[in-house]
Amino acid sequence: MTDQYDVVIIGAGPAGLAAGLSLVRARRRTLMIDSNRPRNAATLRSHGFITRDGVSPLELRKIGRGEFEGYPAAQFHTALALSVTATNVDEISGDLSFHESRFRVVTRGLRGEASRDVSARTVLIATGLLETLPALPSIRAWYGTNVHSCIDCDGYEKADAALALIGESDDLAERALLISQWTSDLIVFTNAVGTVTAADEAALLRRGIRVDRRPIADVVGERGAMTGVLLADGEVIAREGGFVRPGWAPAIDYLDASVLGQLERDRDGLVVVDDQGRTSIAGLYAAGDSTPPGAEQLMVAAGLGARAAAAINRDLIGPL
Repeated sequence: MTDQYDVVIIGAGPAGLAAGLSLVRARRRTLMIDSNRPRNAATLRSHGFITRDGVSPLELRKIGRGEFEGYPAAQFHTALALSVTATNVDEISGDLSFHESRFRVVTRGLRGEASRDVSARTVLIATGLLETLPALPSIRAWYGTNVHSCIDCDGYEKADAALALIGESDDLAERALLISQWTSDLIVFTNAVGTVTAADEAALLRRGIRVDRRPIADVVGERGAMTGVLLADGEVIAREGGFVRPGWAPAIDYLDASVLGQLERDRDGLVVVDDQGRTSIAGLYAAGDSTPPGAEQLMVAAGLGARAAAAINRDLIGPL
């Protein structure tokens, strides 16, 4: 290992980019690793990000990367993170004196870039979530255009339309309440899996929201527009668009088993952090969607990244 960094950031979404910008402005030698495979790649417009409302997520990432790379301490590496290991497992939970490198990061270069093997005093997890949609044949075709996952992000664009909420989780009633702010014509589809209690169904019905518990065959449409939800019994329920509740898991499979074994996570597998983004492992930080409560708006993720960067910079200075 010949390359040594103050910080290695894994992931160049809003959390990683915001953290990176803060750190290079603090003159911390920072390597940002990203595979250019964002979870929101299918989304055409992002919303709620101040000064950038309506911009595409890809453009937002491009702008953020350009700002990060404008500083001498910045390096950007297009690659997959293959492994993050602690260089001294016995000291993995030691004090906050980061005078020497504590982590080894190995990558596989993409788009013609060489693979790398570097060391880092600190590492920031900013890789977000892996997303699993209900197993419907055509749902990916509508995802990001007619069907979305972020209610706060895309509710306004779906106002007053006939909408579906499709999911297989136990939080569908709460999500339906949020969607009802934008439309009075909403049906919750559980695909015979998702949980809506009888009490919640009655409460939703009082608000004009119906629950359909039958299995779904597919999401259908024509001429580039969603037209309905096809049920397994052959009935098509007319819908103009809607929301889906994916399954989510943190994208941290690159962490070595010795690191994962000591990393505190919640019941959903999300990385537990303190109020500054510090994990249970000294020198390892996390920000954005991989931390509780999970998927958030871009603006929130960016704020969490900036907050973690402040903690990293202070910890690198060491004690008084």
